[in-house]
Amino acid sequence: MATENYSTVTEFILGGLTKRPELQLPLFFLFLGIYLVTMIGNLGMISLICLNAQLHTPMYYFLCNLSLLDLCYSSVITPKMLVNFVSERNIISYAGCMSQLYFFLVFVIAEGYMLTAMAYDRYVAICSPLLYNIIMSHQVCSLLVAVVYAMGLIGSTIEISLMLKLNYCDVRISHYFCDILPLMKLSCSSTRNIEITVFFLAGFNIIVSSITLFVSYAFIFSSILRISTREGRSKAFSTCSSHLAAVGLFYGSASFMYLKPSSASSLAQENVASVFYTTVIPMLNPLIYSLRNKEVKAAMKKTLRRKKF
Repeated sequence: MATENYSTVTEFILGGLTKRPELQLPLFFLFLGIYLVTMIGNLGMISLICLNAQLHTPMYYFLCNLSLLDLCYSSVITPKMLVNFVSERNIISYAGCMSQLYFFLVFVIAEGYMLTAMAYDRYVAICSPLLYNIIMSHQVCSLLVAVVYAMGLIGSTIEISLMLKLNYCDVRISHYFCDILPLMKLSCSSTRNIEITVFFLAGFNIIVSSITLFVSYAFIFSSILRISTREGRSKAFSTCSSHLAAVGLFYGSASFMYLKPSSASSLAQENVASVFYTTVIPMLNPLIYSLRNKEVKAAMKKTLRRKKF
């Protein structure tokens, strides 16, 4: 645990989602079900894309990486949360807490930029269809994905280096995982500089991504409106609708969590928002992209028929 000297904290106690014992087991089965659907959905999407040659296109290359990110950042949070539902004391080591925070930030920042790269891909596909294969070459796609992961690593490294400098005078985290805002509340030292840094980093990531998204979709909608036939417009819009749904879910919950002062919302509101983007969104993304995508449905049917014979 911790000694009287706050600089020697070795463990934290996670507050969990609820303190009501009668809800622990039902919540365990609920989130176990969500996690299993997340694992099956995202692993299934990755496998489907890898096994079907017709899905070896830039759009599905990005989607495959999005599924990998969803799988990773859900796995950073959910298994520990499930253990805590059936444990008497929700303890996590200092090193484990900082590692959880670091990898969560890597994957969640990278997810935002991956959605941005996917918006650029849709922009090129709709606005410059004849040049699509030239502009979105394998080298360009690989470079975009490398930049996405680099942004996640850089942002996470900056934030975790600041968190490691804090001294903690309490070990009870009022949250179900190690996140920046709940950890800052335990600090004995001033967190103003960290709050400003987190605000500007989150603001930078969201604003850069948002500008790219808005500009891309402004050109996309402009191109769609110029299509003469209703069927053509509907087909063009359908290629973007799944991505728009994923963007809205992700950025809506992330903005609520991080683009506000730490005292601006209640613990219950923060828990609902964080549960949504750490467990629900990774489950929904493969469902959104598969249920509304004819190519994915066709590839799934083809794969299932292949396995039967």
